[in-house]
Amino acid sequence: MFSSRIPAALLVVAALVAPPAFATNVHRSPTSGLTSTHKLSKSKHKAHRARGQQAIEPERVMQIQQALIREHYLTGEANGKWDATTVAAMQKYQADNGWQTKLMPDSRALLKLGLGPDYSTAINAKGSTFAPAPPKGTASPTQTSGFVAASGVNQ
Repeated sequence: MFSSRIPAALLVVAALVAPPAFATNVHRSPTSGLTSTHKLSKSKHKAHRARGQQAIEPERVMQIQQALIREHYLTGEANGKWDATTVAAMQKYQADNGWQTKLMPDSRALLKLGLGPDYSTAINAKGSTFAPAPPKGTASPTQTSGFVAASGVNQ
């Protein structure tokens, strides 16, 4: 009885161990089998697409130049051309404020120059009045005690 179970157990163990032992993990590159000339011609078909803003509109350049002139970083008249003089003035302005000078122009520099986004035409800004917050401590004692009671915090 004991001897008939051993070959059956060995057969089960062999069946479980054999497939992973004979399996191979072959990695092929996606271009395997292609000739080198085909690889070269395929890479030529990929067009590099530049991302992000590629140029500044002349109207925006005029605004930036006028702001740099106002802040005494640029002299002369605003011409709407993003030329070397304008780039140098913007770099100096950004460096004087401790900001990066490699990417042009920095959003913080535009905000400080007064050229940030205009939200006056936003849908929720029409007819809105933005009153200042009331001074601290102007809530009535009844209102304050109601807040304290509702919070569940004992004083």
